[in-house]
Amino acid sequence: MESWQAILADSIVSHEELARRFPGLGPGLAEVIARYPLRINPYYLRLVEEHGAPLARQAIPDMAELHDPLGLIDPLAEEELTVAPNLVHKYPDRALLLVHHQCAMYCRFCTRKRKVGCAAMAVSAQALDAAFAYLAAHPNIREVLVSGGDPLLLPDDEIDYILGKLRAIASVEVIRIGSRVPSTLPMRITHNLVSILRRYHPLYINTHFNHPAELTTEAGRACGLLADGGIPLGCQTVLLKGVNDHAETLKKLFLGLLRFRVKPYYLFQTDLTAGTNHFRVKTSTGVAIMRQLYGHISGMAVPTFALDAPGGKGKIPLTPDYVAAYGDTLRFSNYLGEPCQYPEPKKANKAE
Repeated sequence: MESWQAILADSIVSHEELARRFPGLGPGLAEVIARYPLRINPYYLRLVEEHGAPLARQAIPDMAELHDPLGLIDPLAEEELTVAPNLVHKYPDRALLLVHHQCAMYCRFCTRKRKVGCAAMAVSAQALDAAFAYLAAHPNIREVLVSGGDPLLLPDDEIDYILGKLRAIASVEVIRIGSRVPSTLPMRITHNLVSILRRYHPLYINTHFNHPAELTTEAGRACGLLADGGIPLGCQTVLLKGVNDHAETLKKLFLGLLRFRVKPYYLFQTDLTAGTNHFRVKTSTGVAIMRQLYGHISGMAVPTFALDAPGGKGKIPLTPDYVAAYGDTLRFSNYLGEPCQYPEPKKANKAE
């Protein structure tokens, strides 16, 4: 079996390689790739060729990336909230540690388009030491999200080292890893990697699937290995125009994730990242889709629809409004639109 490293090394990374594989693409895409790096590995390329637009839009550059009237370079103000090299401290008890600048595929909607795949995001040993020192000096941080790029593209021994340093900080109770490799390069999930990860419980992984076509046999095996290692799995899906902006598509995805033992965790409104406006749908569309999920599929399969507020203001849940009126009786509608009511508690009459 070909190693995951060999598969990754055989990726399409240039305009010339992309044009040979997809002859109809225009020469202007060279300018897009010069600004926002390209990588499509052979595994995901096969899925693109089999399933077309929903996966191609995620992987293949688009001239629209250079013509975004609303996008922000750093929509979540991560640079402003950086407290040590590659360490972002936004929430009181959580921090984001960026440990790698590469991904198995460079998603065209990535919130870190400004730096993922670029040498400017490369992580040094000195930067990691500064981040570990900050975490140790701030015991209010009880949870660390390890992300990038994709942390699981690092060699096994480097992953082991980083997790070991985090686990040695007494105040860090929970470690979370954000990784898309179960979806984009599932053969990276090996028995040896899982044996390393399971040493550092409580450890969680949030992965990222956007379309049912990504729920392949290989992806199921990868998620199964992680789940068998006792690692709880969640999925952070992004709502993307032309990819998954229909309730039936998301129902199929979320139910399929449960079969993989992955809990749909968030459905994100696309960030205001420069170069991604062509992926965004109106927030009202997302709320309407959620209305078609609640009650129609298992609650276990329904994620929270959320907007990560610009300027680093944090995640805001966006939910359908079922309440018609408050008062002595709560009046609301159910998932079928039927009117319902629920009497609020009353003080009991005192005995005379």
